[in-house]
Amino acid sequence: MLLFISGPEILFIGLIVLLVFGADKIPEISKGLGKGIRVVKDATEEVKSEIKKSAKTKGVDTESLKKDIDSVKDSIEDLGGSIKRNL
Repeated sequence: MLLFISGPEILFIGLIVLLVFGADKIPEISKGLGKGIRVVKDATEEVKSEIKKSAKTKGVDTESLKKDIDSVKDSIEDLGGSIKRNL
């Protein structure tokens, strides 16, 4: 889910980047962006694993908790859907 950006909008943003930075800088920018995204992804995975590890040592069953949360989320989405249909 890329912030609900469609094809023409991505093309427009790419054109602006090309005009601002020039064709020779785009590979460097892409490489830096890729590295940045990778660092964020790795940090997120590390935080997730630490939370799971901590929950396990405290005796919290994360799988049943996740199922309960998903159930509540589905109920809220169903309610929201019925409200939208009635509007």
